[in-house]
Amino acid sequence: MTGVQSIMLAAGGTGGHLFPAFALAEELKRRGIAVDLMTDMRGDRYGSGFPARQVYQVPSATLASRAPSDIAKTASALARGTRAAFSVLGAVRPSAIIGFGGYPTFPPLLAARLRGIPTAIHEQNAVLGRANKLLAKRVTAIATSFERTKFLEGTLAEKAVLTGNPVRQSVIDAAARRYEAPTSDGVIRILIFGGSQGARFFSDTVPLALFALPDHIRKRLRVVQQAREEDLDRVREAFVEASISAEVAPFFADLPARMAAAHLVIGRAGASTVAELTVIGRPSILVPLPHALDNDQLNNARRLAESGGAWCFEQRNLSPERIADELEKLLQAPAALATAANAAKTAGRPDAVRNLADFTLALAERKYSGAGRER
Repeated sequence: MTGVQSIMLAAGGTGGHLFPAFALAEELKRRGIAVDLMTDMRGDRYGSGFPARQVYQVPSATLASRAPSDIAKTASALARGTRAAFSVLGAVRPSAIIGFGGYPTFPPLLAARLRGIPTAIHEQNAVLGRANKLLAKRVTAIATSFERTKFLEGTLAEKAVLTGNPVRQSVIDAAARRYEAPTSDGVIRILIFGGSQGARFFSDTVPLALFALPDHIRKRLRVVQQAREEDLDRVREAFVEASISAEVAPFFADLPARMAAAHLVIGRAGASTVAELTVIGRPSILVPLPHALDNDQLNNARRLAESGGAWCFEQRNLSPERIADELEKLLQAPAALATAANAAKTAGRPDAVRNLADFTLALAERKYSGAGRER
């Protein structure tokens, strides 16, 4: 039995930060540990019903530019957030705090250090993010999702532990569905989504690419596509014109189940997307968000492509015609899809949430000795 009473989690407002925090919260609650969440003023904008005892919102800001006025504005917001977090931590008195990236984790982790509370960051990507890079020297320990994490070296690597990127229980449940490649005359299910950023590229290009496919492939397609509200009508009309059966919506609450049902996924390469694809074990065409800071999505996609579980294409090299050519080859090669699905599954870490929970409790009990190892 552990003597830990509560754990504080801190996460930025994007799904890539919130989803692994959500998964850890679920696991800690299963172990009888109370969980609180500290985030910025956006709160749980995904409406996920975060499984926390209490959600605390503290001021924060992301550095918009190097302009003196932006630096001053960001510093002021972070200072106010640190004061607010210091007060919250004094009232809650958690045994440890885990940050999941993004500038909203700055105030809670800095305040925790001032109060002498054990701290850790979890890096979801194959490259250490800006906020985590700045916090890495100040925290007690670091948990990573990839065997190699860019910018994590020297003394920082010595306090890092490979846990994997935890996924929600709904993803674990979806992973029970075995992959079955499309048959020569059966339906072909394709899932397209762009995450919280960048679905417009897929709205602009993928319907046109599918329209360009030969009739004998196109008539078998069953498409599910995420699109922004402002793009819904034109994407739906494009599929109608192409005589393709498609469901188009801005959000799918059951995305893990839809991923498990797909023969092929087309999407960005955010950390949560890659983690879910590998745990469920589905082949994918990954198009990293261009101009992303630190090229985190490109690094994620390349790692999965190197394992054989995905095909990585940079957006600048893609046109509807190029996508159509690649799809035509893949959709007529069920063995290649099955091989990629198996490779993705092999790369998955379904035990990541358990590893991260063990790591968290060892940190909270001040038993952590860290040193570049895998849990």
